[in-house]
Amino acid sequence: MPAGHAEIRALWRQAQAVCFDVDSTVSPDEGIDVLAAQAGVADQVAELTRSAMGGTVLFQDALRQRLALIRPGRELLATCLKAHPPRLTPGIGELVDALVRKGVAVHLVSGGFIEMIAPLAKRLGLPKERVIANALRFAADGSYAGFDDSCPTARSGGKAVAIADLKQRFGYAPLIMVGDGITDLEARPPADGFIGYGGIVVREKVKAGADWFVTDFKELRDALG
Repeated sequence: MPAGHAEIRALWRQAQAVCFDVDSTVSPDEGIDVLAAQAGVADQVAELTRSAMGGTVLFQDALRQRLALIRPGRELLATCLKAHPPRLTPGIGELVDALVRKGVAVHLVSGGFIEMIAPLAKRLGLPKERVIANALRFAADGSYAGFDDSCPTARSGGKAVAIADLKQRFGYAPLIMVGDGITDLEARPPADGFIGYGGIVVREKVKAGADWFVTDFKELRDALG
């Protein structure tokens, strides 16, 4: 149930932790789509991404299907990162800096891959311990060998599991989730509030279900007080 206008803004100002989605939120790109383009299977994979983010296909099913098409080995991954260095969404660096200055713990919680998210976390000044994301597996020769399906973010509802674990371990209260997709919306509860981000793409289910919906990170930065 969405919080009231004043309530979510108060929670935002009081937040002890903020968890950001990465693809189409912290970064303007969908990392798996960038990998797919590098592998020459962009159209097939983009359709599966839309289905997963729109909530019409279970995330874990779409993830497995997309990776089966891409088959991202170490060589493809390295080539992709060199050709398309991960990008930050305008305003996210300033927002994260402002949160950190306030003493807020910032985490990245993503259904994307740590191999592509780590460079973004580094640019934001976040240690690797603040990143929860999926990990690819490789065979001895560097070829694709699957992904670690034990990570909570590898399946639908996984972000809620990850956030519940963060709250249990660190006692964050309140904790706010920020993201663009259904998997982010699903994380409230246990997140105390959900802010939908539509600066890259607007998903109507997310907009309707969010406690607060923004299209510019400056709005969040200005509201910190």
